Amino acid sequence: MKSTISTCIFAMTLLVALALPVSLAAQERPHGQLKKEHSRYKVIDLGTFGGPNSFVQEELQVINSRGTAVGLAETTTPDPYAPNCFDSECLVAHAFEWQKGKLTDLGALPGVNNSGANWISESGLIAGGSENGTIDPLLGGPEHHAVLWEKGQIIDLGTLGGGYESTAWTVNSRGQVAGDSLNLVPDPFNPAGTQERTFLWQDGAMQDLGTLGGPDAGLIGFKGNVEMNERGQVVACSLTSYNPGPLGVPPVDPFLWDKEKGMLDLGSLGGTSGCAINLNNRGQVVGYSNLLGDTTTHPFLWDRGVLTDLGTLGGTFGFANWVNEEGEAVGAANTKGDQAFHGFIWRKGIMTDLGTVPGDSCSGAFSINSKGQVVGNSGDCSSNFFDHAFLWEDGGPMVDLNTLVVPQSGVQLVWAKDINDHGEIAGLGELPNGDIHAVLLIPCRQGNNCENGAANLRSTAQNNATFNPKISSQLRPTPNEVIASWRARMARRYRIPVGVPRD
Repeated sequence: MKSTISTCIFAMTLLVALALPVSLAAQERPHGQLKKEHSRYKVIDLGTFGGPNSFVQEELQVINSRGTAVGLAETTTPDPYAPNCFDSECLVAHAFEWQKGKLTDLGALPGVNNSGANWISESGLIAGGSENGTIDPLLGGPEHHAVLWEKGQIIDLGTLGGGYESTAWTVNSRGQVAGDSLNLVPDPFNPAGTQERTFLWQDGAMQDLGTLGGPDAGLIGFKGNVEMNERGQVVACSLTSYNPGPLGVPPVDPFLWDKEKGMLDLGSLGGTSGCAINLNNRGQVVGYSNLLGDTTTHPFLWDRGVLTDLGTLGGTFGFANWVNEEGEAVGAANTKGDQAFHGFIWRKGIMTDLGTVPGDSCSGAFSINSKGQVVGNSGDCSSNFFDHAFLWEDGGPMVDLNTLVVPQSGVQLVWAKDINDHGEIAGLGELPNGDIHAVLLIPCRQGNNCENGAANLRSTAQNNATFNPKISSQLRPTPNEVIASWRARMARRYRIPVGVPRD
């Protein structure tokens, strides 16, 4: 699937990724590890709203501790904004909430509009974005606004400074929402033409969190997030000046915003580009930063004023995606000689290579829970780079989640995107016809019989989809291309969700 024209523009990605030379080679799996007994899982296909596909976000909290999951699913309604379609199917997609076997259409802002859910809080609040039925006079495509779903109702959070575009990326249990928005101030460094700013919304008011000295703050760089913890601290990245640096744009630094201290520059590892990706409730932050000379990118952990270089797996590039409450970070990094990407876990000063699913050569870790269970995907380093959803726990080795499913569902698990502290996993599965569906993996425990009644879970989820009328009207690459395609996919971030590319 592809992104729409307006989505690509609103992504506001200032491409500073490096063209690192790589060659493909299978990596040896770690030695001396014993096979572990893992839980078995039943797979719940969350279904769609009549269209072919459904999705959940990546590197964001899409399943909470109550087992409620959010994402978006396609309907059968043609997209009224074609050819500026929300996705390549040109079908209207709506945000969904899945809870206790029921898939609910969260709807969109009034009109025949697309919407997507990006985050669910522990209290059940949902943040995302929706088209609003108006054409952006500056960008020429449908406007997208940040929205909050609360108790089945959708709230338009608006934009900053009279702008036309915004997206809500995260919400905490206190009802604070963080995201990014365009305003109307001209900006030569932003492809959208106007400034991008990070916002905090609470009690009906949207606050511009400012910048580190440049015009923009938010989803800047080849990969960036706007995320917030339960304390209301917000992380992202910001331009630090109006003067272009060695990469042709002003320097970009990660920041942590706190209501007491304001916006704090987390610094860099010596280079001129970096961004924060995730934080925990202790205020520890992970992300990436270029090193001096901007030819190398490393993951970092920031903790109480100290920025720590987490290193790589022997190569020149890496980034961290998630940090749990114990300060354990996961992400992906190049192996020696930049041969491939492998997922990693960093804890207590040591980076461990998670390896790959047997037969694969690349992997990436996206989420880790408080028990140290890590999920992500593993593949052959192709441009799609998704073949097998994985679980890594108890020191490894990495396990293909498809081998832990009972009974076999006929769905190939291709991506594990989030895991809660109960071990419940949200991800993506590929159907035999090539459609992609959001899925949940539920550990088999006492009282949770995976052998009985699991075969018809997909049809149950599909039939339970409900419509809310109150809030809506209805090729193998060259070696150099491998890393470039990985970075492009990670940069895209399905900002207003745009799905997953496939052959």
